[in-house]
Amino acid sequence: MAHSHYLHHIPSLPSLSASLTSQTPSLPVRRLQLKTLSYHAPSHATFSSFKPLHFALSGALSLGLLFGGIRVAEAAKVGVNKPELLPKEFTSVIDVAGFLSDGQEKRLAAEIAALEADTGFKLRVLAQNYPDTPGLAVKDFWQVDDRTVVFVADPTFGNILNFNVGASVDLDIPRSFWSRLAGKYGNIFYWKEKGEDASIEAAVTAISNCLREPVGPNNCSEVN
Repeated sequence: MAHSHYLHHIPSLPSLSASLTSQTPSLPVRRLQLKTLSYHAPSHATFSSFKPLHFALSGALSLGLLFGGIRVAEAAKVGVNKPELLPKEFTSVIDVAGFLSDGQEKRLAAEIAALEADTGFKLRVLAQNYPDTPGLAVKDFWQVDDRTVVFVADPTFGNILNFNVGASVDLDIPRSFWSRLAGKYGNIFYWKEKGEDASIEAAVTAISNCLREPVGPNNCSEVN
């Protein structure tokens, strides 16, 4: 199975392996092999062909540890793998942190289902508070592939929005979109004032709008 290519802004899904390696980020050239970038410190995590791209230190930890492991100076955390936290039945939205109401989860799941039916892209949402996370178990549960965006909402390291973007998605969506999205709706001032649920809902809407736009030089130039 093909796996996603890079991880955007991710506060450790410290639920997975904690093997870590650092690498200087390369220029974001689309349609090339993805490299790791980070606002705070470049880091690189791999899981087979899965090569996440980090847009922030907090983000670097979440999915990096989720899908392979990450090394960041102060991030020497043991990977967490708690499949028992997964729901019994499939759902595209898993909230183990209690950020969302039942009604919000259902609305997000419906929006995600419509997005997948219309575009073929899969959006998956995990709300967590490290170390309470299912961790690596979500990869198989969600059948993560190169058309999948894994969105981890974890406020542990400040910015709550963290994204792991599949290779096929990366071909169509500018990498700058993810960093702008995290900067607008994920910053601590936003979610502290409006709530974690508001950040999650705003991010899902923005991602849905972006993935529905025709591919072109200016697609996803606005975060709304």
